[in-house]
Order: sequence, then C-alpha cells, then structure tokens
Amino acid sequence: MQPPRTIQRVAQALEALMREDAEHGRPFIAALVVSRRGEGLPAQGFFDLAVELGRFPVDPARQAEAWREAFERAMAARSV
Repeated sequence: MQPPRTIQRVAQALEALMREDAEHGRPFIAALVVSRRGEGLPAQGFFDLAVELGRFPVDPARQAEAWREAFERAMAARSV
C-alpha cells in the first residue's frame, strides 16, 4: 500500500476481516496484528469492534486476556 492514509486503509481492511470472521464463527485473524505503540496489544479499535461484535467482554480490565485467547485461537487455526 502506498500513502496517503495507509494506516486508515489497513485498519478498515482489518475491521472488515473481523466482521467476516465473526459472521462465519472463525477466530479473529486480526488478533495477530499488534500496534507498534503500547504493550504489544492491538490498537483500541480492535477491542472496540470485538466488543461490538459480541466476542469480547465490555469490561476493559478483561479485554487483554480475551485478546490473548483470541490470539492463541488464531495461531492454532493457522497451523491446521
């Protein structure tokens, strides 16, 4: 991808992928993408959409653990 708005286009593609994965009952492949900022976690938009899609708890204190579980499911699905 070429600038401008590269990050925005990547985020939109990841959101579309999350919606598709949720619709088909698949692990979030987007869980494998982490932000360069922060603690090795995805950006806040990932968590917001995961909650909206009913995959993650609303309580922010429980979301990092939910992400770790989603990450493991995505990794396991890739090795099949």
